[in-house]
Amino acid sequence: METVIRHTRSVCPVCLRNLPACLTKSDDGQVLLNKTCPEHGSFRVPVWQGMVDWDQWLLETPPLSAAKGLCCPESCGLCSEHESGSCCVLLEVTARCNLRCRFCFARGGERTDIPDPDLGELKRSIRDIVQQCGQPLLQLSGGEPTLRDDLDELVRFAREAGCSYVQLNTNGIRLAQEPKYAERLAEAGLDIVFLQFDGTRDEVYETLRGAALLETKTEAIRICGALGIGVTLVPTVVPGVNDSDLGDLVALACRMAPAVRGIHFQPVSYFGRYPSKPEDTARYTLDRLMADLSAQAGIPLSSFMPSRCDHPLCGFHSVFLPEPSGRLRPLSSISHSSHSRGSARDNREYVARHWRRAPAESAPVSNASAGLSSEVLSDEMDFDTFLYRLRHESLTLSAMAFQDAMNLNIERLHRCSLHVYDHGKVRPFCAKYLSPFE
Repeated sequence: METVIRHTRSVCPVCLRNLPACLTKSDDGQVLLNKTCPEHGSFRVPVWQGMVDWDQWLLETPPLSAAKGLCCPESCGLCSEHESGSCCVLLEVTARCNLRCRFCFARGGERTDIPDPDLGELKRSIRDIVQQCGQPLLQLSGGEPTLRDDLDELVRFAREAGCSYVQLNTNGIRLAQEPKYAERLAEAGLDIVFLQFDGTRDEVYETLRGAALLETKTEAIRICGALGIGVTLVPTVVPGVNDSDLGDLVALACRMAPAVRGIHFQPVSYFGRYPSKPEDTARYTLDRLMADLSAQAGIPLSSFMPSRCDHPLCGFHSVFLPEPSGRLRPLSSISHSSHSRGSARDNREYVARHWRRAPAESAPVSNASAGLSSEVLSDEMDFDTFLYRLRHESLTLSAMAFQDAMNLNIERLHRCSLHVYDHGKVRPFCAKYLSPFE
């Protein structure tokens, strides 16, 4: 038996027409998004598997008003209905790519006839981003942005123009192959490398990226670590490909800390380039990701906190201290979550604290050396050591569950704080890259 628990709006996955939609909940806790297009028929798709309590996770988030969302996402931007400021703004600096990944929201490398934006154009875009969005975290993306030889100049300019932090979205190939190139980026002020990193086995990369890349990517981490650039691993999680590798991925991140500051999981979404129209079994919901992480990495489900800057259904975040035994000590809990909204600035500073490498500091005075001994890791850890370890050695696990044309929920879209600069307009990420199902 299913019960309607929420009304919202969505789109037809074929023609992208704006439609009324509802969420229904079954007795086993599964939640589905339902909608009907007068031309293309009815659609329903699972958005929650019942592995985490739905009501607790929603934090009493109010539903979409019946008078709102009527024009989304066709004319989507930072209009008066939008509820969140810009935490992170993505700027595409090239359409070129040195890979042809099976899953790519930007269809990287498909169009060889599109020239790169020139440096002056991109600088004007950065000035406009700062004017429209304040001082966001700027993510340089593509395609593969490291194919530009002038990327260091863009990083430097972004910092001078007023961007709070600069992040690079990359597959890591050039960073691994050309350490001097990575050094130039570090000297220009690059804060964070957002590294495509799907698993701990080459078979995963061969399936998703078309090449055995594990050694290349670990070398990119080593180089960034030596340069003091914080690395966040970004796996696209695809059922049957790497959803059983999550625990090993967390263990690898712990071994490569403090160069690796966190993992930002992205459950697979079907927009841009993807292999085929997905069945329901190909869906990987946010609560299933949390349940699999809990089981495979041995961490309590209660460690995960809903997003407060975006909609709670958009993602989670959690913070841990790795221990010598391999156990992760949770420093966050769903019970810490507030019903109040977090601002884009608060969210941006949270990201920076946990994804950047902290400046070199002396270890606190304690019986331990730099907070690494088993004595320091005990429950009697002194407060100065705890603060040092939190700043330098904590590991953040987070996620962003992007939406495609089948599961788009405009209620979620209205609270998006991850935006894309698109020819003078700042648009929610899932609106910019939304593509119809064929």
